Amino acid sequence: MTARSFLLTFLLSLFFSCHAAAQKKEISQARDILKKGKNVEQAEQLMTKLLKDSVNKGNKKIYAIWLQSVEKQYEAANDRLYLKQKQDTAAFFALARRIFTIAETLDSIDMQPDKRGRVDTEYRKDNAARLVTLRPNLFNGGTYHTRKGEYAKAYDYFEHYIDCTKQPLFSASSLSDKRMAEAAYWATYCGYRLKNPLLTLRHRKLALTDSTKAALTLQYMAEARRWLNDDSLYMETLAEGFRRYPHNSYFFPRLTDYYNNHQQYDKALLLADSAILADSTNELFLFAKTTALFNLGRYNECIALSDTLIARNDSLPDPYYTAGTAYLNKALKLDALRQKKQLRKVYQKARHYMERYRQLAPDDKQRWAPALYRIYLNLNLGRQFDEIDRLLKQ
Repeated sequence: MTARSFLLTFLLSLFFSCHAAAQKKEISQARDILKKGKNVEQAEQLMTKLLKDSVNKGNKKIYAIWLQSVEKQYEAANDRLYLKQKQDTAAFFALARRIFTIAETLDSIDMQPDKRGRVDTEYRKDNAARLVTLRPNLFNGGTYHTRKGEYAKAYDYFEHYIDCTKQPLFSASSLSDKRMAEAAYWATYCGYRLKNPLLTLRHRKLALTDSTKAALTLQYMAEARRWLNDDSLYMETLAEGFRRYPHNSYFFPRLTDYYNNHQQYDKALLLADSAILADSTNELFLFAKTTALFNLGRYNECIALSDTLIARNDSLPDPYYTAGTAYLNKALKLDALRQKKQLRKVYQKARHYMERYRQLAPDDKQRWAPALYRIYLNLNLGRQFDEIDRLLKQ
């Protein structure tokens, strides 16, 4: 060995010796702090300082002491809350969250095989037993931040509550509970409030198992797929929502609007018919069918169904407009020279519906004013025509 190599080896040995001594000193100091039970935050600071050095990243003792220091802080915070003393609630839940993060990291190091390929999970059993009892506070932390409108923080808590079931640390523990589906629902809700489609959809399957909130979950899923411009899955989700919850006010109108906006009027009619089979008295379903019939040019059927709706509830404005417009479209198909009498009758019928629509929806001038302008013009009603003409010019 050359003199230079010997010097380098000596310096490295001296460095690691000093490093090990400093590490040992700080670990010992942290243990003393934990025994005394005061200012335990200092023990955490000592351990996190050691972990800034990459050499210490695989040291189980450092993580174990760090975990103990945070658990001590958590216990003290829990006592303060129990005794109704001053305690930051968010900080309390953050401590619970940190315990799980540290314990899971420690467990991943604990799983590493030694030089002979042996795995001895020294800390797993005890840590898992303690953490299972703390796990409800991950859920509670999520609900706390949800109420505060802090959806990103809330999402993190709910996701970690769910993720525990996938962690090797808890492989011997029974974590299945009724709150799993609820946690997934709230995670889905938080993702939706964050307008993040990927977070909204991540736990959808588990969230749908919460039957009390499945309709809402499907709504959030549909919105997420709309944000992603995935028309196929958007429509698939709406269809599933309508199939399961035909009376829900969200799914049917959006399905109908999609079909009408894409000129898929036959599908809109089939949808309306299937909805009416579920509830033949539902005014929304019946009106949707009148719109589909109108768009298909089946004006007589459209008018007849509109009259049925009006007979049931004569204060609904839209059936009057639909029927009136259907008559106006019928007039376009008549020969103005050869079918004068018939044409006049059609315009008179259109007038009845459109004037009633005006009474029920006076602010919707952009719909009834052009229609009445055309009706009064063709019926040669000068006074009424002049009034509408002035309104349109305004």
